Amino acid sequence: MTKMEVKSSLLDNMIGVGDMVLLEPLNEETFIGNLKKRFDHNEIYTYIGSVVISVNPYRSLPIYSPEKVEDYRNRNFYELSPHIFALSDEAYRSLRDQDKDQCILITGESGAGKTEASKLVMSYVAAVCGKGAEVNEVKEQLLQSNPVLEAFGNAKTVRNDNSSRFGKYMDIEFDFKGDPLGGVISNYLLEKSRVVKQPRGERNFHVFYQLLSGASEELLQKLKLERDFSRYNYLSLDSAKVNGVDDAANFRTVRNAMQIVGFMDHETESVLEVVAAVLKLGNIEFKPESRVNGLDESKIKDKNELKEICELTSIDQLVLERAFSFRTVEAKQEKVSTTLNVAQAYYARDALAKNLYSRLFSWLVNRINESIKAQTKVRKKVMGVLDIYGFEIFEDNSFEQFIINYCNEKLQQIFIELTLKEEQEEYIREDIEWTHIDYFNNAIICDLIENNTNGILAMLDEECLRPGTVTDETFLEKLNQVCATHQHFESRMSKCSRFLNDTTLPHSCFRIQHYAGKVLYQVEGFVDKNNDLLYRDLSQAMWKAGHALIKSLFPEGNPAKVNLKRPPTAGSQFKASVATLMKNLQTKNPNYIRCIKPNDKKAAHIFNESLVCHQIRYLGLLENVRVRRAGYAFRQAYEPCLERYKMLCKQTWPHWKGPARSGVEVLFNELEIPMEEYSFGRSKIFIRNPRTLFQLEDIRKQRLEDLATLIQKIYRGWKCRTHFLLMKKSQVVIAAWCRRYAQQKRYQKIKSSALVIQSYIRGWKARKLLRELKHQKRCKEAATTIAAYWHGTQVRREYRKFFRANAGKKIYEFTLQRIVQKYFLEMKNKMPSLSPIDKNWPPRPYLFLDATHKELKRIFHLWRCKKYRDQFTDQQRLIYEEKLEASELFKDKKALYPSSVGQPFQGAYLEINKNPKYKKLKDAIEEKIIIAEVVNKINRANGKSTSRIFLLTNNNLLLADQKSGQIKSEVPLVDVTKVSMSSQNDGFFAVHLKEGSEAAGKGDFLFSSDHLIEMATKLYRTTLSQTNQKLNIEISDEFLVQFRQDKVCVKFIQGTQKNGSVPTCKRKNNRLLEVAVP
Repeated sequence: MTKMEVKSSLLDNMIGVGDMVLLEPLNEETFIGNLKKRFDHNEIYTYIGSVVISVNPYRSLPIYSPEKVEDYRNRNFYELSPHIFALSDEAYRSLRDQDKDQCILITGESGAGKTEASKLVMSYVAAVCGKGAEVNEVKEQLLQSNPVLEAFGNAKTVRNDNSSRFGKYMDIEFDFKGDPLGGVISNYLLEKSRVVKQPRGERNFHVFYQLLSGASEELLQKLKLERDFSRYNYLSLDSAKVNGVDDAANFRTVRNAMQIVGFMDHETESVLEVVAAVLKLGNIEFKPESRVNGLDESKIKDKNELKEICELTSIDQLVLERAFSFRTVEAKQEKVSTTLNVAQAYYARDALAKNLYSRLFSWLVNRINESIKAQTKVRKKVMGVLDIYGFEIFEDNSFEQFIINYCNEKLQQIFIELTLKEEQEEYIREDIEWTHIDYFNNAIICDLIENNTNGILAMLDEECLRPGTVTDETFLEKLNQVCATHQHFESRMSKCSRFLNDTTLPHSCFRIQHYAGKVLYQVEGFVDKNNDLLYRDLSQAMWKAGHALIKSLFPEGNPAKVNLKRPPTAGSQFKASVATLMKNLQTKNPNYIRCIKPNDKKAAHIFNESLVCHQIRYLGLLENVRVRRAGYAFRQAYEPCLERYKMLCKQTWPHWKGPARSGVEVLFNELEIPMEEYSFGRSKIFIRNPRTLFQLEDIRKQRLEDLATLIQKIYRGWKCRTHFLLMKKSQVVIAAWCRRYAQQKRYQKIKSSALVIQSYIRGWKARKLLRELKHQKRCKEAATTIAAYWHGTQVRREYRKFFRANAGKKIYEFTLQRIVQKYFLEMKNKMPSLSPIDKNWPPRPYLFLDATHKELKRIFHLWRCKKYRDQFTDQQRLIYEEKLEASELFKDKKALYPSSVGQPFQGAYLEINKNPKYKKLKDAIEEKIIIAEVVNKINRANGKSTSRIFLLTNNNLLLADQKSGQIKSEVPLVDVTKVSMSSQNDGFFAVHLKEGSEAAGKGDFLFSSDHLIEMATKLYRTTLSQTNQKLNIEISDEFLVQFRQDKVCVKFIQGTQKNGSVPTCKRKNNRLLEVAVP
């Protein structure tokens, strides 16, 4: 940054307090008040040290433009006002420049804007990292994975129209330059129970509504679906349509995103078929039936839906129907098959739908990972983005809320640990004494849930695996026995006396004191949801499907790989996933975004203080501030600190020439700030109390006002002095111009007077001279006139005797000259048009001009012909030359010639280059084709005709079969000696070949063509250009041709043509061939 560039700061133009660490006094009321004040002024981001608090505005704000990206690019974290881009830039630069793996943890409750925050982080990183075709493709794939996962993993809830119903952690991998190479996505606990049942006012997953709204009629018919939502039991109807959401457009977006990510067309089709099968599973209904042995069983009411599902998935209908009606239990070598009653059948149907959808979602995540994974094996830097559900406290909290809140407990634990660790590392790095910080450690709550011996999850797994009758009530009894004395566990049956009179606890519930507050859990459904059982019959039925994707989703259904071991429970799987996540996060440098929802109405400009207060408590934000402020509330590098406050000390203002730390020490000593209020680190100054910072800001503000007054005073003095000097200079200039103007006026007046006097004098002199000149002129003219008359008299008197002898000749010549002149002037205006075919010519006016008139006509015609020829292109010139050649050859000789004059010579009547039928013929000919025409070849023996393709090239004459394109004969032009034809109106002609040549083995050729004149002309010109010899064109009604060893006379007689325009030929004997022409 240059010295002249103005630096902004977090403290400049601050609305409220930009960093909560500086808030005074610090309590819940001031914390919420500061958030509200900033929210009302569209400042939705606030810091707690390096943590970003984001309040959802529920509307679009102009703070994410490309200009904003450039503002925060490569800037210090506290240099500008709080923004999510500042945290993203800090994380990206730490990864790129310091080689530190980063993770960005985004937490908050549903509707707080976590998903949008993760999109903003990814879009910022995509904007600031490198460019290039491959890099842009990777960035586009990473960004386009979001719409796909949102369609299949997000749903509309009462709190959020686009609520993520799964946890997502994405590792974005970078190379040493900071360019993205790929990524890996991990998903946690998809809320698959939503597939079969949704709370009132909520929707199923987006993809179901997008498919029915946006798919074409053809696709819906192929998937055996209808557009009406009410046709499907798994779709809630009270909130099927969401205001401001276009499901049809979103479906097109998802299809396009899948294509960009790398899904093949058949993969996308398979995914949609599975989605359609899940939808139709909900329409299968059962009816009870009683068997002979008294047992209840179930039957499918309408098998049409089952049939369509089987057609979609390629499953044998009988196999799937039996799987819905029976359950097979295997133990060692025994198999026991039992019937399912109606309730059990509905359970099996819903379990299949949930498992099918959740496994499809996991497959989608794995498939996206295959596409976006880094293709190189070089060492990678990693930035993780965690978008996971926030702490949930509903009226009815079940197993899902218990698992989610357990995950948030672990995240809070790692948040406190990493925050303290980061704070302690900075103190050690800056050589500042570390003081112990008291804080609430929620490890005791995590232990209550995850302890392998007596934790709630361990006891739930133990209860699920226990033989005998297992219910939710037995699980609660076990919890009461083991956890009764735990200080964070409460229940109605607890043995601890302080809870015996707590009537707010129902009998079927237990309560846990989480770090965010107390949560009451309904124990009903814990055992079933933890078991998450899918009957083996259904797994095997799915494995038998002909649908490749469905078969791959159920590998345990393979009879060859039957595993009698009980699958791991949902709780134990999630616990292992969370442990892996925590281990992964601890290896990275953390960055936190805490998202807050301002109201439950999803409306802009509404800030519900009680709702925000609840979120502040369970996010532990006040505790975070206290941890941050436990040592030093504010720290800043020496250079920006000195730059900001140097005007407060005369020794440092305006420029300090020594080290920045020395300047800060001089500054603080001059201001007499108590030593206990600050400490000097290696590169930063640490200020203990925010009041000290605000005192500095107040002094700076007053000093800036004083400096502003001084600057104003100096500026005003300079401005007035400059104005005075300008006025003085202007006065001198104006006076000079006034004097100049007065002198100019006086000069002009004198000059005009002098000019008037001069003009009068000059006028008098000129008039006097004019009178003298006129007198001289009259005298001279009079003398000249008298002399002329005298000389004329003398000449007439001398030549009078010769005048009568020569007068007639002179008059004749003059008259003739005048007539010729008039003739040419009239011809100029009567000239005909420039068209060479215009035969008009003005009539001859005088008989003696007859020869001249004819010569002029001839010269004019030659001239306009030349003008007409000059307009020709090379191609037109060639055509007219051929026409002229044809005229010389056939005019007044061949009766067919006049009809050919108006027909243009095209040559290539068969488009051999374009017609695929003649590809073989085209490949066989390497020369330029001059003529390509179908002719009738006359058989020498019987006079019958056969269609052949007549080809003329620069050097050869070729005949080819019209159907196959195979070349039958090839005659070099040097072997053609003559062309014979009749004088009649027919197209018959003979091509004579040189005797003894290879082509003349069978004799001369006889042809009939509709373009005889053109073919003969082109053959004549081509032969002349190649051999420099004129081809003999014989026009006679009787001529001889050579057939093998015999000479045959071809004679033309009057007759009728039987085959259209083809002349009728008849062989009379070995010496005569008659051709009948009309």
